Amino acid sequence: MTKPIIQTLTVVGVGLIGGSFSCALKAAGVVERVVGVDLDADNLALALRLGVVDEAAPSLADGVGGAQVVFIAVPVGSVAAVVAQAAPFLPPGCIVTDGGSVKGEVVRLCDPLMPEGVHFVGGHPIAGTEHSGAAAAFAELYRGRRCILTPTATTDAAALELVRCLWQAAGSRVECMEAACHDRIFAAVSHLPHMVAYALVHAVAGSAEGEENILAFSAGGFRDFTRIASSDPTMWRDIALMNRGALLEMLDRYCTEFTALRKRVASGDGPWLEEFFHTSKRLRDGIA
Repeated sequence: MTKPIIQTLTVVGVGLIGGSFSCALKAAGVVERVVGVDLDADNLALALRLGVVDEAAPSLADGVGGAQVVFIAVPVGSVAAVVAQAAPFLPPGCIVTDGGSVKGEVVRLCDPLMPEGVHFVGGHPIAGTEHSGAAAAFAELYRGRRCILTPTATTDAAALELVRCLWQAAGSRVECMEAACHDRIFAAVSHLPHMVAYALVHAVAGSAEGEENILAFSAGGFRDFTRIASSDPTMWRDIALMNRGALLEMLDRYCTEFTALRKRVASGDGPWLEEFFHTSKRLRDGIA
């Protein structure tokens, strides 16, 4: 039987990401007790009823007071505010980490908030679904998926190693990189696709005003491509704003490619289109 790595984990935001982290660590036997904190009392009660957490804390202060590790799983725009609110109640030796999709701003804001003897480790598990809430949590979410940690020059080595071990116990392949590098990469492979999916839904829905609902005729291609547009709007609002610099660069690059595509469609340039599609197919097929 696996020996627990920590006694108490507190999860702030018991939804898909936070709840699945709890479920994975409980299933792996590396945590003795998980305390849940959530602004939505009904969601927290559901998490307790489903066994996603072992205890439901009545407040953030009560929830973090006895924790060895605090996992912040709220929209990235709220992470620093939650950390600031929790800071006075964090016990010495506690480690605070997060699961946000933007790291530069989160690390910059949260590192200075740590009390003496408390450490922050920025993290981002590369996993998710379009569903949210405690009911969406499941232990296998992180199995075989990457988790990126973004330590700085001052990050405590022991804290980083413990967070690494927890993610590995959850089934993740852990990598470390600089926060700025992380934000550039995920602006391209995650944040831009979500923006495109949201925009595509708007474009198609608005293309047949006064006619029958065009979305009712969508088949597999449209549904598969736009699945991520069902993701939490608050979360993606915060991501777009907090990673706006890197995201704007990728939006501009996408607009350049799309403008070139439009031009060739308009001119009827079949050979160019076929080569463009061949290149895209080759690149896409090469993704492991």
